[in-house]
Amino acid sequence: MDDKRQLTMKDIARELGVSVATVSRALSDSPSISRERRQAIQQFAREHNYFPNVIAEQLRHSRRNPSRAIGVIVPELVHYYFSSILDGIESEATSRGYHLIVAKSNESYEREVQICEEMLRNKVCGIIVSQAKDTERYDHFEHLDAVGVPLVFYDRICPALNASRVVVDDYMGTMNAVSHLIETGCRRIAFFGTSMNLVIGKNRYNGYRDALLKHGLTVDDSLVRICDNRADAERITPAMMRTEDRPDAFFAVNDETAIGILAVVKRMGFSVPDEVSICGFTNGFRATVCDPMLTTVEQRGTQVGKEAAEILIGLVEGSLPRDHAEKRIVKTRLVVRGTTRHL
Repeated sequence: MDDKRQLTMKDIARELGVSVATVSRALSDSPSISRERRQAIQQFAREHNYFPNVIAEQLRHSRRNPSRAIGVIVPELVHYYFSSILDGIESEATSRGYHLIVAKSNESYEREVQICEEMLRNKVCGIIVSQAKDTERYDHFEHLDAVGVPLVFYDRICPALNASRVVVDDYMGTMNAVSHLIETGCRRIAFFGTSMNLVIGKNRYNGYRDALLKHGLTVDDSLVRICDNRADAERITPAMMRTEDRPDAFFAVNDETAIGILAVVKRMGFSVPDEVSICGFTNGFRATVCDPMLTTVEQRGTQVGKEAAEILIGLVEGSLPRDHAEKRIVKTRLVVRGTTRHL
């Protein structure tokens, strides 16, 4: 270990072979860690010139006189859904006398960890976050929870933490959309989804699968792709449409992907929706500027953001207990437009 570099909790955890969460709890003198382990970690920290008491005192002070800054982590801002959630968070927070510190993870685990550390240094009163696609380790979230910084997840939740969250009903939204495709005559329905590492990826795939099974259709794995952006949709779709048993419909995980499919299908000379139906998931402004206009599942992002801010402020101000995970589901609705047939 380089003595010239400031020691971090990660360094202590690595040296002692424990998790960052264990170190943070020990340095905060949490009774959830045994006395012997607490003393060992605290002694190591003192011997290596790490002074957690300053941070601990700042956190205790912030609980008595809470900061009015809420940290918000978004994976990206190009999607209408995330920007609409941010609008909802800002509207609720501003009305309650709070302001936002917003950071973008760019779908990077490393950047997400860095943002959490920066927000802790900036003494935010809590953090509202949608995790990055490649996040598979959760020490940074566990650390925030251990030192008393409330977390509220939205859209992409952390399965390792029993934390508060606001999500849309991804399963039923997808099931209703795929059922609509089947009921309007489609039988070969392709599914373009996101990573199965994400809870929303699993929920939307399960909704797709169960809609097929409910209507007596089989799941054909050749019609399932991990594809959640327009560029990949434009790359993947042509080969699928050239097969003898081509899809007669597509369900896409978001509107951007659906619009990519639409562009390819039209360019190849297929009629939409007579020969190919397409359904997205978001109902952003792009859904109404394509031709034909896109059938899609409305996610109600503004409502998701508003409820996430409401929960976080409740945790900060004490109207919601810190030891209780508030879990809310915002219902979706199918908006039928021109890319699918009508009943």
